[in-house]
Amino acid sequence: MASHMDHGPLQIVWVLILAALTTGARGIDILLEWNVALNWNIRPINVEQPVITINGMFPGPLINATTNDNVYVNVFNNLDEPFLMTWNGIQQRLNSWQDGVSGTNCPIQPGSNWTYAFQTKDQIGSFFYFPTTGFQKAAGGFGPIRVNNRNVILVPFPKPEAEFDVLIGDWSSFPYKRSRVIAEKNPYGLEFPHSILINGKAPYNNSWGGSFESFTVTKGNTYRLRISNVGSSLSLNFRIQNHQMVLVESEGSYTDQITLDSLDVHVGQSYSVLVTANQNDADYYILATPTQVDSSGFPDTVGMAVLHYSNSNTPPTGPKPPGPDQMDREFSINQARSIRWNMTAGAARPNPQGTFNVTKVALNQTFILHGSSAQITGLTRYTVNNVSYLTPTTPLKLADYLVNGSRVYQLDAFPVDSINQEAAYGTSVVTGIHKGWIEIVIKNDNDVMDTWHLDGFGFYVVGFGNGDWSPDSRQFYNLYDPVVRSTVQVYPGEWSAIFAYLDNPGMWNLRSQRLENWYLGQEMYLRVHDNDPNPAKERPPPQNLLLCGIFGSGSVHAPAPSPQDLNSSTTAPSPQVPCWTNISPDPAPSPPAPSPQASW
Repeated sequence: MASHMDHGPLQIVWVLILAALTTGARGIDILLEWNVALNWNIRPINVEQPVITINGMFPGPLINATTNDNVYVNVFNNLDEPFLMTWNGIQQRLNSWQDGVSGTNCPIQPGSNWTYAFQTKDQIGSFFYFPTTGFQKAAGGFGPIRVNNRNVILVPFPKPEAEFDVLIGDWSSFPYKRSRVIAEKNPYGLEFPHSILINGKAPYNNSWGGSFESFTVTKGNTYRLRISNVGSSLSLNFRIQNHQMVLVESEGSYTDQITLDSLDVHVGQSYSVLVTANQNDADYYILATPTQVDSSGFPDTVGMAVLHYSNSNTPPTGPKPPGPDQMDREFSINQARSIRWNMTAGAARPNPQGTFNVTKVALNQTFILHGSSAQITGLTRYTVNNVSYLTPTTPLKLADYLVNGSRVYQLDAFPVDSINQEAAYGTSVVTGIHKGWIEIVIKNDNDVMDTWHLDGFGFYVVGFGNGDWSPDSRQFYNLYDPVVRSTVQVYPGEWSAIFAYLDNPGMWNLRSQRLENWYLGQEMYLRVHDNDPNPAKERPPPQNLLLCGIFGSGSVHAPAPSPQDLNSSTTAPSPQVPCWTNISPDPAPSPPAPSPQASW
């Protein structure tokens, strides 16, 4: 519930939450209190600028959960503008009310707080959270999420000695408010990023004395690195001097284990790799450098940390590992194609991941989406099929619930398989057939790397291709063991194809993860809804539901989700999202299967 920030309302929030807890809930209940604020004392680069911290931390605190845990995050907004948080890759089963984007939530106003309540339902893996309003992600506010296996689920590799969260991403020297103005007004867009941070820290051996990241290991042990690209624009190649990595997981899916010298991590993507400390006791370079772009004119745009052996007194020496050629498209695509689903491993459930496959699925819908840019009313905007998303002041899901969507958007007016003749603004909302299979082909008509993310679902990455897509392109799909994830890269001038099973009703954001593209309109919403009231569908709106837009401001009392609710399907109307763009106008588990390793 929204309130002024004092201890009374906070106590009320926790009383309401604790009263909702029941012994029938699976998993544990994680109660978090976050204060979001601007901090001018953190210097990730040699420029004074505001950084968004959570409880004084940059990056923010780890959410360390286990499958089916219930997470409650009471967010106090100490910024001078509205704020929303999204949970990148957490599927929000039957609960898009908690998704934290402009189509689902009213923003948390300055001086107020709001409690997110969601469950890590039937998930495992590595994810992260970040702000979605007003270009704030460029100033921080992001942090890692781990969803661990339940003890009864077998893990397809030995338990590592320890785990490290590794958040890599590009960073600008401009304050985020200036960056968003440049994005809005400059026809040439934003400048090339000035730096790359690793866990919010400066490169090793930087000239201004900024702190750098170091990971301490003991010789002979194996460690899990959970790597996420939390940046705004650059795809990054990650590597460790004299060490190889074994890829084991991508955004909640165990992968076939392949050994890599380096790994391309595109904006919004997360991976887990295993690294064995099998070298001499010394320190070694960890690098994150731009890929699929020529950064030769920006030699300082390099992220550098240290792998420190516990008995080492020797700093990193020798040449830094070069990695692949930045413009080697074939290397990057071949690596992407080599990342396959581990068909024999379990994940959140004991049955093998391969129980769910797309070999013989019958497609119900096909969307062909072109990501591009265009001039609209004299301004450069990013588009999907030549439509730049216009964020209404009323979240779509709130409008759906209270007035059946009327007066806020027109359903299915957006062209899902053709390009609009003239570039235009539009509030793009399309129907996704509940419990149907959808094929989404995304073509990147821009000259820079892009990545696309679908909230609410894990999707199968079935194909990459160059030129124009046609139905004949399906003969080159991998339908046997495509990896399942929530963010896919789309190379310049090329296309990526995904399959998704739309079993999660709600209003779900489909967007570019490249911040400038997203901020300037490259997004749309998928409305997955079933009017049948008999089978339990989506959960009702939360008790602390906020109102905004055509419904005024404040909160409305509605049935609150409890941990018991989070473990069952309950009836509720369709979707929603938060307001943030600058241009806004008015199956049952199977018996356990064998796995290569014991649980840990």
